[in-house]
Amino acid sequence: MKVTENKIDNLNLELTLEVAAADYAEIEKKKLAERRRTAEFKGFRKGMVPASLIKRVYGEQALVESVNQVIGQALDKHISEAGLRILGEPLASEKQPENEWADGNDFTFVFDLGLSPKVEVEVEKGDTVPTYTVTVAAKDKAPMIENLKKYYEEHKEEGQEAKTDEEIDKEVSERLKNQYKNEAEWRLTKDIRDFFVKKADVQIPEEFLKRWLLEANGGKVSKEDIEKDFPGFAEDFKWQLVRGSLMQKWGFKVEDKDLQEQAEAFARYQYAMYGIGNVPDEMVKEMAVNMLQDQKQIERLVEQVEDRKVLDKIKETITLKPTKISAAKFREL
Repeated sequence: MKVTENKIDNLNLELTLEVAAADYAEIEKKKLAERRRTAEFKGFRKGMVPASLIKRVYGEQALVESVNQVIGQALDKHISEAGLRILGEPLASEKQPENEWADGNDFTFVFDLGLSPKVEVEVEKGDTVPTYTVTVAAKDKAPMIENLKKYYEEHKEEGQEAKTDEEIDKEVSERLKNQYKNEAEWRLTKDIRDFFVKKADVQIPEEFLKRWLLEANGGKVSKEDIEKDFPGFAEDFKWQLVRGSLMQKWGFKVEDKDLQEQAEAFARYQYAMYGIGNVPDEMVKEMAVNMLQDQKQIERLVEQVEDRKVLDKIKETITLKPTKISAAKFREL
């Protein structure tokens, strides 16, 4: 088999595979022999169906399966031996020529590959990212104070202890302080991600990835959906590449212990979301064990652990500039 590379640019590669009859003949022969052993035709004993009949009925299917098997093996081998770091999966090219599916024919297949960019970025003390403290102003508290006063007034008859204006004001201040703190932490994470994606100048094969997303979703989403959601996908994808580069640079690994701790932390968070506090350790561990039996959950937990490790290291290294800001200005960021 002949494999030819055509480099479109640093992020896109075209592979042409020329498949000769000799490349798939032996595989095709074995597939037809297996069909003959198992096929059941009226008037013939099992395993005694004439080879010519088997080929007439199953020949095209065996041919297609054999050629596809050869193509898959050739792609994997070439990608591995050439050290290509690809994104997604190879896609059939729009330049794909018409092939005549007849036994003994040669075939030509053209594939598009999206290449992963080489990501190199330094994390230094001179890198500065703001860390916000959102101030709680009277105008921010007013709507919540009004709602709480109504709530306590409505629940007086249920034995709810009356609260003074001062107590309500303090409760609202604490609630908003915690809310703003969580929002500021989320903002810091976003700003750090954006800062280092920009610093690394990460480029990705956008058009290839849009095509790959469309095919990977098997018709569940439209081109319009992909276009609309792609900016968010690209932002996350670029950060994954930066994060992966830094994980390798710093020699970080995701251990079983990390996954267990992250699963338990998520379990406690889930219970808290339903207003359940002081959950027994046995219940938390049981939920964590169930999560770690689900491959999709494991993949999500791995991402969370990698995020935590990398972001913690970044925060320790760079300069975080304390910045006080009003809630109104914070919303405008």
